[in-house]
Amino acid sequence: MLRLGYHVSIANGISLAFDRAKQEGCTAMQIFLTNPRGWRISYIPEEEIAAFVEKSKSFDIKPVVAHMPYLPNLASPNKSTFSKSIDSLKANIYICNKLGIKYLVAHLGSHLGEGKEKGMKNLAEAISSVEDLLGNTMILLENEAGQRNSIGSSMEDLSEIRRLVASKNVAFCLDTCHLFAAGYDLGNRKVLERIDREIGFKNVYLFHLNDAKYELGSCLDRHENIGLGCIGTKGFSEFFAYKGINSKPFIMETPEAGSGVEEIRIATALASGTPKL
Repeated sequence: MLRLGYHVSIANGISLAFDRAKQEGCTAMQIFLTNPRGWRISYIPEEEIAAFVEKSKSFDIKPVVAHMPYLPNLASPNKSTFSKSIDSLKANIYICNKLGIKYLVAHLGSHLGEGKEKGMKNLAEAISSVEDLLGNTMILLENEAGQRNSIGSSMEDLSEIRRLVASKNVAFCLDTCHLFAAGYDLGNRKVLERIDREIGFKNVYLFHLNDAKYELGSCLDRHENIGLGCIGTKGFSEFFAYKGINSKPFIMETPEAGSGVEEIRIATALASGTPKL
């Protein structure tokens, strides 16, 4: 069964995310655990935690994925920011364990001009510092789009990060928009084979399924609805046809324009190999 869904809101109670996801026709979902644009971690009442855990058993929505807030930078050379970022990661791991959430997605971050080697070393140090806290939660490191000073936009970067981190509790989340923006044409089978060869799709536990608003190699992280961007239906058809891809879960983080149910229909058709668009 294709596991496909959206990033959904936790407004007015984290357990309501399940209801919103079901309404959109999701069979997987992603949430923030707290305000994504702040450092402070919000308290979740015990009754909300209990409701969330109960719904995770009764709703056929899995996996449930949590996403780290935007401010933490696990590659930062700034000691204060780096320390706060690790604290945020620890807090998010703690909440994931309380809620029974399997995957926590974290951006790889920026070296702020200090060089990739320094950024990767900091990232590996950050992950090492929380490894004993993970419990049943895995950290999924998300590839970047190639923005200035970012780490992890190339397969070479991701391969080196995997070597440095070397933990069974850490794998990858690949964002299709980020891949395309970084120069990886998902409609080209040889490119998919290269990705598979260099990091192994077996080490990718989740895909963020987003079309790209701008052209191949733009280094711009701008999502578009599936089939309406520069990857397009042709590109996604080739992507889904690659061995083992459609056995992974997919989370869409697309613009609000359009019906969620309709976009899920389109993505499902493309994954099935018989699109009726």
